[in-house]
Amino acid sequence: MRNLKLHRTLEFRDIQAPGKPQCFCLRAEQGTVLIGSERGLTEVDPVRREVKTEISLVAEGFLPEDGSGCIVGIQDLLDQESVCVATASGDVIVCNLSTQQLECVGSVASGISVMSWSPDQELLLLATAQQTLIMMTKDFEVIAEEQIHQDDFGEGKFVTVGWGSKQTQFHGSEGRPTAFPVQLPENALPWDDRRPHITWRGDGQYFAVSVVCRQTEARKIRVWNREFALQSTSESVPGLGPALAWKPSGSLIASTQDKPNQQDVVFFEKNGLLHGHFTLPFLKDEVKVNDLLWNADSSVLAIWLEDLPKEDSSTLKSYVQLWTVGNYHWYLKQSLPFSTTGKNQIVSLLWDPVTPCRLHVLCTGWRYLCCDWHWTTDRSSGNSANDLANVAVIDGNRVLVTVFRQTVVPPPMCTYRLLIPHPVNQVIFSAHLGNDLAVLDASNQISVYKCGDKPNMDSTVKLGAVGGNGFKVPLTTPHLEKRYSIQFGNNEEEEEEEVNALQLSFLTWVEDDTFLAISYSHSSSQSIIHHLTVTHSEVDEEQGQLDVSSSVTVDGVVIGLCCCSKTKSLAVQLADGQVLKYLWESPSLAVEPWKNSEGIPVRFVHPCTQMEVATIGGEECVLGLTDRCRFFINDTEVASNITSFAVCDDFLLVTTHSHTCQVFSLSGASLKMLQAALSGSHEASGEILRKVERGSRIVTVVPQDTKLILQMPRGNLEVVHHRALVLAQIRKWLDKLMFKEAFECMRKLRINLNLIHDHNPKVFLENVETFVKQIDSVNHINLFFTELREEDVTKTMYPPPITKSVQVSTHPDGKKLDLICDAMRAAMEAINPRKFCLSILTSHVKKTTPELEIVLQKVQELQGNLPFDPESVSVEEALKYLLLLVDVNELFNHSLGTYDFNLVLMVAEKSQKDPKEYLPFLNTLKKMETNYQRFTIDKYLKRYEKALGHLSKCGPEYFTECLNLIKDKNLYKEALKLYRPDSPQYQAVSMAYGEHLMQEHLYEPAGLVFARCGAQEKALEAFLACGSWQQALCVAAQLQMSKDKVAGLARTLAGKLVEQRKHSEAATVLEQYAQDYEEAVLLLLEGSAWEEALRLVYKYDRVDIIETSVKPSILEAQKNYMDFLDSETATFIRHKNRLQVVRALRRQAPQVHVDHEVAHGPESDLFSETSSIMSGSEMSGRYSHSNSRISARSSKNRRKAERKKHSLKEGSPLEGLALLEALSEVVQSVEKLKDEVRAILKVLFLFEFEEQAKELQRAFESTLQLMERAVPEIWTPAGQQSSTTPVLGPSSTANSITASYQQQKTCVPALDAGVYMPPKMDPRSQWKLSLLE
Repeated sequence: MRNLKLHRTLEFRDIQAPGKPQCFCLRAEQGTVLIGSERGLTEVDPVRREVKTEISLVAEGFLPEDGSGCIVGIQDLLDQESVCVATASGDVIVCNLSTQQLECVGSVASGISVMSWSPDQELLLLATAQQTLIMMTKDFEVIAEEQIHQDDFGEGKFVTVGWGSKQTQFHGSEGRPTAFPVQLPENALPWDDRRPHITWRGDGQYFAVSVVCRQTEARKIRVWNREFALQSTSESVPGLGPALAWKPSGSLIASTQDKPNQQDVVFFEKNGLLHGHFTLPFLKDEVKVNDLLWNADSSVLAIWLEDLPKEDSSTLKSYVQLWTVGNYHWYLKQSLPFSTTGKNQIVSLLWDPVTPCRLHVLCTGWRYLCCDWHWTTDRSSGNSANDLANVAVIDGNRVLVTVFRQTVVPPPMCTYRLLIPHPVNQVIFSAHLGNDLAVLDASNQISVYKCGDKPNMDSTVKLGAVGGNGFKVPLTTPHLEKRYSIQFGNNEEEEEEEVNALQLSFLTWVEDDTFLAISYSHSSSQSIIHHLTVTHSEVDEEQGQLDVSSSVTVDGVVIGLCCCSKTKSLAVQLADGQVLKYLWESPSLAVEPWKNSEGIPVRFVHPCTQMEVATIGGEECVLGLTDRCRFFINDTEVASNITSFAVCDDFLLVTTHSHTCQVFSLSGASLKMLQAALSGSHEASGEILRKVERGSRIVTVVPQDTKLILQMPRGNLEVVHHRALVLAQIRKWLDKLMFKEAFECMRKLRINLNLIHDHNPKVFLENVETFVKQIDSVNHINLFFTELREEDVTKTMYPPPITKSVQVSTHPDGKKLDLICDAMRAAMEAINPRKFCLSILTSHVKKTTPELEIVLQKVQELQGNLPFDPESVSVEEALKYLLLLVDVNELFNHSLGTYDFNLVLMVAEKSQKDPKEYLPFLNTLKKMETNYQRFTIDKYLKRYEKALGHLSKCGPEYFTECLNLIKDKNLYKEALKLYRPDSPQYQAVSMAYGEHLMQEHLYEPAGLVFARCGAQEKALEAFLACGSWQQALCVAAQLQMSKDKVAGLARTLAGKLVEQRKHSEAATVLEQYAQDYEEAVLLLLEGSAWEEALRLVYKYDRVDIIETSVKPSILEAQKNYMDFLDSETATFIRHKNRLQVVRALRRQAPQVHVDHEVAHGPESDLFSETSSIMSGSEMSGRYSHSNSRISARSSKNRRKAERKKHSLKEGSPLEGLALLEALSEVVQSVEKLKDEVRAILKVLFLFEFEEQAKELQRAFESTLQLMERAVPEIWTPAGQQSSTTPVLGPSSTANSITASYQQQKTCVPALDAGVYMPPKMDPRSQWKLSLLE
């Protein structure tokens, strides 16, 4: 749905050269034009408007002096820096323009009618006057010569046995004569020049020749290959014209055909068969087609037509029409009228070989015209909710308008079409009223259409795809306000007006009665901005006049003009990239440079074909996109892969070469943020980025809506609800408390309904009643309840854009479900509890702890509802609904737990349960005593605490059963609360509880339980088993044990304490209860409690022990510390060096990149966003063991695997992680020695082992310093973030998720993430002994 818009026009009038121009060619590298006349060659520079070179062919005798000579072809030879010229007399001349030397490289005696070079300039074809073709090399060596008329079809002749031919078919009542086709006259057209026409395929492998056959006097097309072998001959086509053009892409050959009532452009395949056509907008024998030309990228077909002479017509014109195709429909996009007499008659046309949409035109009056077009989408401004998102497509004298807010129809269909008297060249929409549009046609008239309440249907407005008999169209179509002609103050000559067919470009509708337009100076590189103002007149209601009220001259060629509909700022772009601001509303009409926030004038590095003005972060910026997909914001290039962009509702939307559509909010954005996001330097979130079909382009965005319209390369449309637009619109609705609109959008587009609450919990909870009233649907409210979950979706699924700082308030308890359910239930009960009965039940069920008992009570209360109340819900309906929410067995069990058998029967009847199953069970229960009945029910429901409470009330005769229940279900703590401490039941439960704790090896709690119930012997046994020496000695005192037994008990306890490495406590027990202070001293020395050992030595006056035991133990400990430090230091250095090697290898190895697209290939279009779902089988495989027989073995294997997964073996997958673990263990083991080292340093110094103390202190300090320096190198901040998670979201594909998950498997699991945190070292710890420094 794109149109061709004039980008710039370059005109060189009155070239001073001899003779009359006959043909021309382009010198792309030099930027000049070479024109041939009957006098010679003239090279002109159209930019500087000067003649560079003149070469006379008359002086050398190649052309006659009487002016009857003719140049039939000119070709610039790039590799030879020369020009090849062919004359009608038969000479082939090579001219060096720098030296102006001429060389005749060949001559054909019979004369030359056509010269055609292959696209690669390796071959030359000459058509002679003797109806032959001569093929030559680029060095002008003859390869072959063939007759232009061939009797053979060619190498591609069809092989058929007649099956399916017309002669073998049944023809019904028409009879057999219809089997033989009627031969229509096939003579050449009267205006045919009868000359051969040659065209090459884009790759130079084939060429086609159109000639008039000698026998039939009709034109035929023959296709030859590069080896000069005939391939095929076209089928007989009556009225075939001389024009011929092979599409550069190679698919079709274009020509023309005169039919009885119309004139068509027809297409042939390489095999000579017809393949499609389109009709020209002219009557029979009204025009003739002089030439057809494809542009370089095969996107535009130029047709040069000329009026045929008529008796009643005095003025004849010629036309250059530009046609494009989309969705198998041909559109006439531009029509340029020229005169057929005088200086304005067209001599030749050429498409530029480098710039696809640049057309060169040469006229007889030595006038040269160069027009540049670019593709554009003409859409409405979209500055309000009333804008209908109109898009206009030019199709000859029709404008096809599609209203995307109300209808989405694929082109060439449309909502309505405007019928204009002349072919349309430009469509513009009003900057402030987006539904009004103006049309500029080829006669330079402007037709203004406005939307209003005009009752009468305009005859120039026809409904398209939305129309139909018997249907009422809910659409307001525009009406023709007036058709205006443009009146310039200085009337120029009419013929000069016709030379520049597009005299006005960049027509812009800035106010209701004011237009701006650009024209170009003919003599200098200047542009003129015209103000076209409506002249109010009451004489003619249909015809109006636009006067040029003022004009402003701009130094430079204007190639872009755009107006911001909100700020009314108007930006002007010059050919050198400079951007100006035109103050069109000021009285002085000044033009000043457009400056950025730093006051620097904005200049695009490359000229941009699309330009918009937008406000980014409070700054008004100019956005530009070049034809090479380079995207600029002001003078900064932010991306080089943008295929299209649009600005709407403070959003910037772009499509990229990687087949994605990205949406950015401009309200809080910055230029650096947009540049980072578009350059792909960070991972785009799921809200910003979305995958789209390959080659998609933005057509329009529906303002203040969620619809984004994309067009595919083949022409069809696709409506996309981009996640960013959807969420932005939902957030606006929620801020305005428009819950119904937000809910309907979220339900339709499958947005999680938790966002209604999570967007602003405080506001939602304050307006719950408003929410219920707006939704006003039980089904919709139930849907809202069913989607609720504890997760905050604003932090997980739909995080706010990075440009916004959103304060999210959450409940301190985190019970989101309970809060919403309670608030919603209160609101519904206040509004209409009968109507919202089912929703109220749902609110109870959806709580974190479902309140099924309350639900069942409410259902039971429904029995009192009146049967004729239309809003009330019956018990049957409520139960039937509950069975959809809750499992039938669970509901039955909860009803049983209410002890109400009527309710149980009611639930059972609505379920699928067999009465033979539950009726005997219920009858048995009814016969039991109340407490025992409830015990039986609770035991059946596995509510063992309640069952124990009921059973304890049944009397002593049931205590045995009660004790068995306590033992089976481990209900000891609950049972102790049910009996008095002095009761025998309490004693029995306590003894059973103690025995249970002993079996579980919980000896200390067992001892306390035994001691509390008076079982002292069992308590002593328990305390002795756990080493609780204080409690054991207390119990021994209570048992009044003898001193010898106490001493034996003390030695036993000391042994237990030594096993637990509690040497100080063991020494205390031996000293105080066994009076064995010597053994106590030895235990203290073994536990490195040096000071406590010395205290006992001096307390009992055993100084001899110092020499025999204390000093040797101290020296041995110092040696052990030294050996340990040496070992740990060596291990630390070895692991640290290996870790550096591992990290270096990882950086050098190719990494797995998670791209946003699948590999390019023929199958890549088959992938869609629905494939972005990852199976959970691999993720849950670790926890999927369900077979009880292998669970123990598998658990053992898993534990073994966990221990072995971090292997220090070189080359193992997780070697880096294993090294980090080992290094952390070394640091922590050394850090724990600080207190022990300080203790031994003090006693070493005390006993004059000063050298050993200094040695130990230096070694320990050196080790600590080594580790403190290495910790920042080992545990880097980047390493702490190396853990990755799979890339999920709407922008993901199956390939990207698989790749990211495979990468995650080779990285650190979440459970091992703590390894990346550095171990804690306390540099402030006072372990050093200052006396040793």
